[in-house]
Amino acid sequence: MKMQLDEIARVTGAKNDIEQWATIEVTNVAFDARQLNAGALFVPLAGTRDGHDFVGQAKENGAVATFWAANHDAQPTDFPVLVVTDPLAAYQKLAMHYLQKINPKVVAITGSNGKTTTKDMTAAVLGSQYNMHKTQANFNNEIGVPQTILSMEANTEILVIEMGMDRPGQLKALSELAMPDVAVITMIGEAHIEFFKTRDKIADAKMEITDGLKEDGLLIYAGDEPLLNERVGELPTEAFGNLTTNDLYPLQVRAGETETSFKLNAWPEMTFTIPMMGAYNVNNALAAILVGQRFHIKPELMKKALANFEVTSNRTEWLVGQKGERMLSDVYNSNPTAAKEVLHNFSHFETDGRRIAVLGDMLELGTASKKLHESLAQELDPTMIQEVFLFGDEIEPLYVTLKERYAPERLHYFNRHEQTQLIAGLQAQVQPDDLIVLKASHGLHLEKVVAALQDTEVN
Repeated sequence: MKMQLDEIARVTGAKNDIEQWATIEVTNVAFDARQLNAGALFVPLAGTRDGHDFVGQAKENGAVATFWAANHDAQPTDFPVLVVTDPLAAYQKLAMHYLQKINPKVVAITGSNGKTTTKDMTAAVLGSQYNMHKTQANFNNEIGVPQTILSMEANTEILVIEMGMDRPGQLKALSELAMPDVAVITMIGEAHIEFFKTRDKIADAKMEITDGLKEDGLLIYAGDEPLLNERVGELPTEAFGNLTTNDLYPLQVRAGETETSFKLNAWPEMTFTIPMMGAYNVNNALAAILVGQRFHIKPELMKKALANFEVTSNRTEWLVGQKGERMLSDVYNSNPTAAKEVLHNFSHFETDGRRIAVLGDMLELGTASKKLHESLAQELDPTMIQEVFLFGDEIEPLYVTLKERYAPERLHYFNRHEQTQLIAGLQAQVQPDDLIVLKASHGLHLEKVVAALQDTEVN
């Protein structure tokens, strides 16, 4: 982006006179003083530390101006400052202004599971024909969505935004900020059920993504989900899923360790391939294909894009350990639906050694945590997965359940403060021919276990 400070002041309702700084050019916006580029406007946000405390560091690292909360003392006098009521609100207003200025088509994606993979697939499909910009990393909340918008190039034709939520009203605000032309809901699961209590309420909250949908917009959703079918009403929709009542559904699926191929009702003679394990990922591809159809992309281009799209790190990523063991790292996030699907697929992979599952807590399950952790036992069979390592506090009920099924020497439990012991136990047990899957919510930091097995370090 390129914008002069007087334009930013006008858009965000700055309360101070900035005439002396009016022509300063801002080329990017950042809320982390440690990681910004020269020419940045710094946004001091409230968190565990007050962002205003880092304005000096932002200046040293190349920032050319900063927002400043009107009720905050000690305003700098030697640095361009825009005094605003609320830096976060000003940041969001600036993002809305820039979005309207560039005016790309907007695709917004949410879901209890699969939204990042669907975002990556959708971006690949759209990028085959358009100048496309997408959410980076996990910038999918009220801070990350504006960052995604403000980081797009001026020639962006389609913007693909991932939207997360952990409370009612959050998706409504994000949708009304981004004003999507296409909204996508990948699925309704149990993620965040601690806050929403029921899947019905999760479905209500996910439907908020349509609150900012343009009048001629389209909702693309998981049509196998009754909770969504009940809620779409008169919205223009296209549905994907396994049922033949959907607009797009698979005719045939063949899943392997590193790729999955499938045929579709729309083009039954064509075979699509994605570089990911798991039949469950086909639904994510179907959503991306429906978005591609909305933007008139030929199926041949979509097929090529999906075959070569880049998967976000730590999502069903195959790695090799120090001893030569193969590891399926899926440690970015976890919920009961995703964990069961990964375990089901993992149980059928060929190996000359043992299959070993390393499972950590699934967070934000609230009062349903015990029951939902115990439910993973459905996919843990000692004849298929010979060794199980459990890590965390919430997952202990699964350990109790599995005691009836696994011999003591094949079942290992470590509480959340025993990661070092978990690593030592794995390093002692793992053999070169073994196959390992690691799955947990990000808060358990199993990426450190993965790094230890590879004998590398995590920053």
